[in-house]
Amino acid sequence: MSKGIIQKVAGPLVVAEGMRDANMFDVVRVSDQRLIGEIIEMHGDRASIQVYEETSGLGPGEPVESTGMPLSVELGPGLIGSIYDGIQRPLDEIMRVSGNNLARGVEVPSLNRDKKWKFEPAVSSGDKVQPGDCIGTVAETEIVTQKIMIPNGVSGTIKSIKSGEFTVEDVIAVVSDEGGSDREITMMQKWPVRVGRPYKKKLSPDMPLVTGQRVIDTFFPIAKGGVAAVPGPFGSGKTVVQHQLAKWAEADIVVYIGCGERGNEMTDVLNEFPELIDPKTGHSLMERTVLIANTSDMPVAAREASIYTGITIAEYFRDMGYSVALMGDSTSRWAEALREMSGRLEEMPGEEGYPAYLGSRLAQFYERAGRVITMGGDEREGALSVIGAVSPPGGDISEPVSQATLRIVKVFWGLDSALAYKRHFPAINWLNSYSLYIDTMSDWYNETVASDWMECRHKMMAILQEEAELDEIVKLVGMDALSAPDRIKLEAARSIREDFLHQDAFHEIDTYTPLEKQHLMMLLILAYYDLALDALKSGADVNSLVSLPVREQIGRYKYTPKEKIESEYKTILDNLEKQIHEQINEGGEL
Repeated sequence: MSKGIIQKVAGPLVVAEGMRDANMFDVVRVSDQRLIGEIIEMHGDRASIQVYEETSGLGPGEPVESTGMPLSVELGPGLIGSIYDGIQRPLDEIMRVSGNNLARGVEVPSLNRDKKWKFEPAVSSGDKVQPGDCIGTVAETEIVTQKIMIPNGVSGTIKSIKSGEFTVEDVIAVVSDEGGSDREITMMQKWPVRVGRPYKKKLSPDMPLVTGQRVIDTFFPIAKGGVAAVPGPFGSGKTVVQHQLAKWAEADIVVYIGCGERGNEMTDVLNEFPELIDPKTGHSLMERTVLIANTSDMPVAAREASIYTGITIAEYFRDMGYSVALMGDSTSRWAEALREMSGRLEEMPGEEGYPAYLGSRLAQFYERAGRVITMGGDEREGALSVIGAVSPPGGDISEPVSQATLRIVKVFWGLDSALAYKRHFPAINWLNSYSLYIDTMSDWYNETVASDWMECRHKMMAILQEEAELDEIVKLVGMDALSAPDRIKLEAARSIREDFLHQDAFHEIDTYTPLEKQHLMMLLILAYYDLALDALKSGADVNSLVSLPVREQIGRYKYTPKEKIESEYKTILDNLEKQIHEQINEGGEL
């Protein structure tokens, strides 16, 4: 165990001498207060350490001790429903020990050592096992069953296995390897956060993570195991978008990282999530959620570690065969922590003062997402989808963090302050957002939902793009200068915007729209557009077509309950055809 002495203290950066035997990324204990730190640079026997706690009061000459271990998280029963800081210290336990303010040097285990969990074995003595094999289960909450897996690097034959109630440190099984030596297995594993957990094979991103948000599912879908970025200025609804995805996305587990955001935003999450009822199970959303809170007033170095802590926990649940959604709010604050540490290390700055390795660090984080075949003999399939919010200063997405993120992610949901001011939510701009998963998922949509899904999507997208061009003409010369077909096109685009893309997150029915209903909504809007164009050719009056009574019904269709969507769709379609027919007859008589 390497011991050294502090030479210099610069904010969260501490430089210590005499650390020749320590390694990069070793966790160290700094000073007699035993503050947690991590080695991020080595020069001979001088180690630069980022300290994850407040360093005021530290001075040269104080001791530094290396633990010889990299920064790791504890994985096992007790994760679900927990609230951790950036280095997996349980905040509720720390509050019991030290009160409302985080005290320095508090050592609290990440997983409760006293609580007993009921372990039910899934294998028996004499069975052969390999890394990733499930040897038993623990019902962690009413909706999450945690699989206890053989750790990486352990394989052989089960020598003994127990059933009953145990703590996470109790030995539940013994595995005898080929050399005859025994390995004791507990319900808890440790894993270094900067190393991705292994898997057998990565699968193609060819099925969507269904979210129930129309603008996302129809226009800019994210694949299961995909990565998305949500950049947007202050007040454009990034946090609400992430809350909606946490609540409604087809994910078994949600890991929410509040990385450097305002304390009051994180308080909202902590207050709301336990009260939100998971629509799929009827239980509290916290029963399938892990929260990591590292707000803007908490130590800056822990902010840098928080996203690695979060994604390692998410990978652990992915390895059990779950679909996991990870929300990072926001990677801009994480990048600012990176910039501050880089400045303290006196590294050569890159664009806007960010370190030159900003892009590669972001890639290391986002590339850990994916839909995979996990380790183990039973060919489980797990998925980890990552949605990262980006908060560019002044909403300018040409800044380095947004640009580096866009080079990595395949889905871009560009939030627009102009739409937010018009109270159009979600404020995702349909003209500059994109999804590169569309081509690989088109077969899934056409086979699973409807054979004409992609055709309808392309038609609606084309109408919206042409509306943007027509808008310029209207601003210059007025609506009267447009031809009748162009006026119908503008009305169809208005219907797409107001009736389809606008979605109320707080309305009990409109907050979530199943894919089948999204398809019927598209068909109604396109039916109005096509029938109105045909009616024009038959001599109908454009002003009458624009103000058809049935358009109000099309607009209110999104509030139709699930059990009535088919019958209501047929009723509206019949009314539409009838009213269009009446207009054609009136036009013919004129």
